[in-house]
Amino acid sequence: MNTYFPLSQLAPGERAVVRRVAADGGMRRRLQDIGLIPGAPVRCVGRSPLGDPAAYAVCGAVIALRARDCAAIAVERASWN
Repeated sequence: MNTYFPLSQLAPGERAVVRRVAADGGMRRRLQDIGLIPGAPVRCVGRSPLGDPAAYAVCGAVIALRARDCAAIAVERASWN
């Protein structure tokens, strides 16, 4: 049973593992360049006051992503939470 959900649903402080990146073209390339590839660990660092964008720690860097961009990234809760 898959328990994948969009990255945008990750709450601040939660950790997950990237399972699929469904973006196309340039956006897919940008997401991969910053380390969002299947198997990569990711942690939600926090959200802006209105909830969008949110900050995520990936590959030693903190990046801000909009919810619409996170919708293309399927993650699974990490077992080390």
